Amino acid sequence: MNKPIYVLNGPNLNRLGKREPHIYGKTTLAEVESMCRETAGDWPVEFRQSNREYELVDWIHEAIDEGSAIIINPAAYSFTSIAILDALKMFPGPIIELHISNIHRREAHYHKSYVSLAATAIIAGLGARGYATAIRSAIELVEG
Repeated sequence: MNKPIYVLNGPNLNRLGKREPHIYGKTTLAEVESMCRETAGDWPVEFRQSNREYELVDWIHEAIDEGSAIIINPAAYSFTSIAILDALKMFPGPIIELHISNIHRREAHYHKSYVSLAATAIIAGLGARGYATAIRSAIELVEG
């Protein structure tokens, strides 16, 4: 049995579909979760969202022991959280940083992600469908 892929979502992503749809689209987080599970097929997925930094850190710690890959959309914590960076640096498998929008086409404060320093790969600007790309990529990276 494969170890699960952890798909971790940061603050305000519970508002997908309602929050600034001109930037983030109209797809809800529940629809994103369904897309991830469908794309993963039989591969187990732990799909989670929190507005709390410490909870994301705890889930990264859990993934260190129990996961095969991490896909993380840290949202605003991308640009502020050394705690999340430090936790990710302990993860032995592939880490895919994901952003729905292209953070490099946005305001300057979105251009420097701490999470990128630990990421194996970065996906940005594909909208919600970036999650399916991330799942496929995580599986390929784990299978080597």
